[in-house]
Amino acid sequence: MNDREYPARPILAVGAIVMRDGCVLLARRGKMPGLGKWSVPGGAVDAGESLEDAARREVREECGIEVELTDTIEVIQRVTLDEAQRVRFHYVIVDYVARWLGGEAGPSDEASEVRWVRPDEFDALDMTPGTAEVIRRMLRKAGVGC
Repeated sequence: MNDREYPARPILAVGAIVMRDGCVLLARRGKMPGLGKWSVPGGAVDAGESLEDAARREVREECGIEVELTDTIEVIQRVTLDEAQRVRFHYVIVDYVARWLGGEAGPSDEASEVRWVRPDEFDALDMTPGTAEVIRRMLRKAGVGC
């Protein structure tokens, strides 16, 4: 168990919906919660770190690329209960839209696999709950078909 499991209070986190050539960067999670599932890159904000710096850092650490944040898309809450209905994980996540600037996406300790995915491929992937819906809302808001 770590300090993120069974937290005393919600953990502030960020996510980045990174776009490139009509595709979205997805990472297969290498840690709990959601181990093995596909999601957007992201993670917890460090004390004293701005949300924007955290989002850029997380994408760099997880996927090895540099991004420019273009918009705040959504604030979501993810709560995972254990068998006894105790809060095992509780995250408040600020999701950003980002544009790829450079670097080649690759896996890391936190992401066992990363890849650029077309929106029409989402349904074939085992994604973390709500991820596909958040991305689709962002694409509709931006006027991009999916």
